[in-house]
Amino acid sequence: MKGSLEKLYVDELKDLFSAEKQLTKALPKMAKAAFSEDLRNGFEEHLEQTKGHVQRLEEIFAILDEKADGKKCVGMEGIIQEGGEVINGDFADDVKDAALISAAQRVEHYEIAAYGSVCAYADLLGKSDQAALLRQTLEEERETNEKLTELSKEINVAATQDVSDDEQETRRRPGRAA
Repeated sequence: MKGSLEKLYVDELKDLFSAEKQLTKALPKMAKAAFSEDLRNGFEEHLEQTKGHVQRLEEIFAILDEKADGKKCVGMEGIIQEGGEVINGDFADDVKDAALISAAQRVEHYEIAAYGSVCAYADLLGKSDQAALLRQTLEEERETNEKLTELSKEINVAATQDVSDDEQETRRRPGRAA
């Protein structure tokens, strides 16, 4: 199996498993940090969906007679770390929500790319049952990305209305129209 597409497939599945497990820990923090109720609910819904992604991967590992663990997804670790900076950042509420959406979409794009690849590998390897499970997750990741895009349309506009204290002070200075 050394150097084979099968080995790459299993390796990528382990990477995704690690990514999904990390995400199950990060999503509650993102939900807690969200100002928008719709965004908070979206993160909570995606947490439940992500738990299902983990279960599907576990099902695939059982079919392959492989252990699900043994690899840490450093890509997702970095994306989540950046998301943590947003959570701890000093932003106005709507601006923080805009930043949270941006961070969440980075996660989704990473997952879409990874699931697209493993779907292709599963197809090439003749693992149609596994490919079907992976495609289901891929479609859910795409739908989540679309939902985030829709939420961003309202939240980003609201974020343009948020002005920092420094900006408000600058606007009040003599010689400037209020």
